[in-house]
Amino acid sequence: MSWMEKLYQTYEQGISSDASKPWPISHFVKTAHIEVVIDVNGNIKNDRVMLLTGKDSLTLIPATEASAGRAGAKIAPHPLCDELGYCASDLPDAIPARSEAYINQLNEWCISEFTHPKILAIFKYLEKRSLWQDLSKVIEFPLTFTNKGGLKSKVSAEKVFVRWKVEELGNPCSGTWEDNELIAKWIAFDKFKNSKIGLCFIKGEKVRLIENHSRFIRNAGDGAKLISSNDNGGYTYRGRFFNNSEACSIGFDVSQKAHNALRWLISRQGFRNGDQAYVSWAVSGKQIPEPLNDTWSLFETSDFDLDEVSEGFTNAQNESQDHTIDLGQSYALQLKKYMAGYAAKLSPNEQIIIMGIDSATPGRMGIIYYRELLRDDFFNRLESWHKEFSWIQRHTVQIADNSGKKSKTKTIWPISSPVPKDIAAAAYGDNVNDSLKKKVIERLIPCIIDGQPFPQDLVISCVRKATNRVGYASDAQWLWEKNLGIACALYKGYYHRHPIITKRREYAMALEENCDSRDYLYGRLLAIAERIEDVALNISGENRSTTAARLMQRFADRPFETWRTIELALQPYIQRLRLSRAGFLTNQLKEIDTILSLFKYDEFNSKDKLSGEFLLAYHCQRQKFKTKTETETTDETPIEGDSE
Repeated sequence: MSWMEKLYQTYEQGISSDASKPWPISHFVKTAHIEVVIDVNGNIKNDRVMLLTGKDSLTLIPATEASAGRAGAKIAPHPLCDELGYCASDLPDAIPARSEAYINQLNEWCISEFTHPKILAIFKYLEKRSLWQDLSKVIEFPLTFTNKGGLKSKVSAEKVFVRWKVEELGNPCSGTWEDNELIAKWIAFDKFKNSKIGLCFIKGEKVRLIENHSRFIRNAGDGAKLISSNDNGGYTYRGRFFNNSEACSIGFDVSQKAHNALRWLISRQGFRNGDQAYVSWAVSGKQIPEPLNDTWSLFETSDFDLDEVSEGFTNAQNESQDHTIDLGQSYALQLKKYMAGYAAKLSPNEQIIIMGIDSATPGRMGIIYYRELLRDDFFNRLESWHKEFSWIQRHTVQIADNSGKKSKTKTIWPISSPVPKDIAAAAYGDNVNDSLKKKVIERLIPCIIDGQPFPQDLVISCVRKATNRVGYASDAQWLWEKNLGIACALYKGYYHRHPIITKRREYAMALEENCDSRDYLYGRLLAIAERIEDVALNISGENRSTTAARLMQRFADRPFETWRTIELALQPYIQRLRLSRAGFLTNQLKEIDTILSLFKYDEFNSKDKLSGEFLLAYHCQRQKFKTKTETETTDETPIEGDSE
């Protein structure tokens, strides 16, 4: 139950002072369909009845422990705002037991010492038993609503949810959901009425206990619970405990505040993947970097001003950066300063929690990942992930247009780590199903948070997908560019971190022109061959893929044989360039000769397959071409994928 204790502490240490507050105890948020306005004398204002849609319909309502978890035919009215099936006693085909339970519970609140003028006015109106009749005069039932997906659905009369406004002279706060005094009155009354005392296993004190724990954790329709104790007729306690309180008793305030804090954290800063949700936070409520974001997103966030510790991440973002210079060192320095800037705002003993939840059934939810880390452990591991698994990545940014026209997109190449969901797509395709994506993310979290080795099968799969360039449509080459950067990042990080690899190597994020590794040299050759043919095709106005691009997969499997095929296919383009781009051609052919001279004896004609290392060299050589201006020609057309 450590997770509940930390969430409770988080709630108590001030997150309730945030502008977007978590729910108070004994309350939850419900989507209301109709807003009914009455005066202090209990008279309805028909001209003020309003249908609610969108975010305006989200309403904080008082709830009992039973009503917060009601389902099916169970009768458990909410104390104030509720469905017409409960609060409209004159509804045709109404169930009398529901309306009677609702009005009796409201009356009990009204006559208590915790009463409030608003609920007295609402009770006075409901005593007339004319709510359905009054609403029918101004609203046509059944109601039809359009959801976020644009689909229309009908809500039957008994399921229409009503919220209340009571207009008082001199009181600008008419909504019951925004009246802090009324909220406090209900909390006090609910505590007075339900005061089962026992030992709380979280606080170690005798306090009011809870039996029905909260749901609606991930969204308003989430019925799954992290703690459920309603199996009295089954085998949960048989032979072990007399009842659920002997198994584990938890304080009402502790459970409600912990669940409300988790719900608030997920909605505010959680990472979602279908039903799967991950959230990280400092117990003090202070800002921390989101561990499941890429480096690019971290530096782009407004949560932290990088200028406080450095001049910013501009060098790594600059599209005209020199890719012949290793940018890894400057990137690592910027990353260290960025993490230090965050860490400086936290104490050394600050507790940082990372928690993941998922549901196997609609009613049961489990914690799939949980870690408690101190400040330095968290930042060191996060920094290691972003440093080791970083590479030049393809990103697009929106460019504002002052003319009022549609904004344009621009391709940039910052150094960044990839995000887990992009890794899943790069490994298994853009249409990877939710179940597989969940499994991939579950495997990647320990690599990021715990510093564990990266799964080899994911690296192999990403390298194979990036190598199969012909598997991407002509209009999806941007996706291939993106996945190529991801594959390079994973291969680089895998070689750095994996303990089995004895010949560990630090790959530079720049072209290593003196590297004599066979795979690296072959990667450079492929990029140069592609460049020569692409320039020749652009001169003649041809728009098609190059021989190097089409044979990339075959080249990775049989480099020596395929290089001969590519070399022969280049001859017509070489002849074409001798007339129009002689200087450019001379430089490229010289570079090919230099690369060939670096091959070790018998390695060039080896039949071994290429490792993912050839992608690193290929990518670096291409990045050099993107930004370097050839001295012999200034009017070259950029290669495919250079710009949008």
